[in-house]
Amino acid sequence: MTKPETMMFRKLQHLENTMTTIKTTLIALATAVPALTFSLTSQAATTPYMNNAIVEVCKAAQSNKVLKLQYTIKSYHLQNKSVALKVMCNGTDIITFAENSGATKTAAKLHKSVGDVSISDIAAIEKINVTFEES
Repeated sequence: MTKPETMMFRKLQHLENTMTTIKTTLIALATAVPALTFSLTSQAATTPYMNNAIVEVCKAAQSNKVLKLQYTIKSYHLQNKSVALKVMCNGTDIITFAENSGATKTAAKLHKSVGDVSISDIAAIEKINVTFEES
């Protein structure tokens, strides 16, 4: 190869590397933006009704009365497993929140409803957090 051909080859190779980098970046952005948008919209999508339902479920879990917890969960048409995996009360998952409040019966009930769930399953679940005044 002559010197001009070598220079042209290097420029083309550099251009190809640049295009590969741009393509990789665009693919990463195309993947990340929808995931970020979904995450942000699901955080903001808590309606007043749902917020009230979660507060009531948290208070029922704190009461250490299993029947009250069951009634509250069913009255809002929720499922035990969903509540146990997704609900956070004052920044703590509902099972730990109940345990920290001394509500061992309701904590055990919620823990039992989780069943066999792996760490990766729990990490992938979107959490719903409520903050309220504890009574």
